[in-house]
Amino acid sequence: MERKPPRRTRERILDLSLRLFNDLGEPNVTTSAIADEMNISPGNLYYHFRNKDDIVNALFEQFEREIDHLLTLPPGRPIEFEDAWLFLHLLFESIWRYRFVYRDLNDLLSRNRRLEMHFRSIVARKQQVAHQLCAALADSRRLHAEAHEIEPLATNMVVVATYWLSFEYVSNARQFNDPVFQNRAMARGAYQVLVLIAPYLSDEGRTLFTRLASEYLKD
Repeated sequence: MERKPPRRTRERILDLSLRLFNDLGEPNVTTSAIADEMNISPGNLYYHFRNKDDIVNALFEQFEREIDHLLTLPPGRPIEFEDAWLFLHLLFESIWRYRFVYRDLNDLLSRNRRLEMHFRSIVARKQQVAHQLCAALADSRRLHAEAHEIEPLATNMVVVATYWLSFEYVSNARQFNDPVFQNRAMARGAYQVLVLIAPYLSDEGRTLFTRLASEYLKD
């Protein structure tokens, strides 16, 4: 049986750092703690990353690559309500995998200029996609919203999606890293975003929304 090649030290540092940042919060994890957990010397860690911000930036680049393909609506066909639900569910899965960014967002942005600029770009793209999604549903008469209502609706969707994990952490800090809690938190997040557009949905859309919500939010 062919053996897999061992992972490089740099990849192991990133994987471990992501786990520690997610579990403990990025401000509470030092490079010394990462080196100790990996059983390597601080010098070995610094050979790959000059400081903790370098690790954070590398992890954020991974997150950007993962989320990049999500922030594009499917071309060549009408947008359905199911597309919005799937988009949000996949988005929240990516957010959860890199939840330390969202949980410690204000602290990270206040001291990392590069992260601030890149995250601002992601938020702008989220808002663009949310606007396109709502506009496409309105064009197909699945969403009954006027043009002047779509922009604030899209903004509110992005606000809830961006800060939902912070709300979940404040509400359920002791359960935050529990896998069962994780699945429910992601489903609740997608639901809370979509509930913003529910009042504007057509009768068919409301029926579908109710069915999807009951399926994803059941215990």
